Amino acid sequence: MKKFAIALTFLALAALIAACSSQQDPSTGKIIKSAPAGNGLTVSLSTADGVLRHGNSQFTLTFTDASGTPVDVGAVALTFHMPQMGTMAEMNDPASFTTTSTPGVYSGKAEIEVAGEWQARITYDGPKGRGQATFPVTAQ
Repeated sequence: MKKFAIALTFLALAALIAACSSQQDPSTGKIIKSAPAGNGLTVSLSTADGVLRHGNSQFTLTFTDASGTPVDVGAVALTFHMPQMGTMAEMNDPASFTTTSTPGVYSGKAEIEVAGEWQARITYDGPKGRGQATFPVTAQ
């Protein structure tokens, strides 16, 4: 009986190790900003440390339904927009995206020209219809 209990313990431990080492989706990081995106969806912009930086910036966009579950929205686009100020010309820095293993979670990157207050202009078009969101975000 004791050998059976030891064998059972080792099997349970092996199953636990296998489950913990299985492939998981990458973390979306810390949310910088969330906003309604139409069609009952919310979009969240996040980075690993919760800070958007100017220069070569990497981030995640996540679209969720009312229950907080990520949902596939099809094609996404984001432009960081800064209006003209004084002699500085208007700036529009587009992002590029790749899908992740989790539907509704998109990995993005953009070259954000300068630190300061930007408007994140997000659009999507796909299985959940068309929608958009705009919110202010600060690049450091």
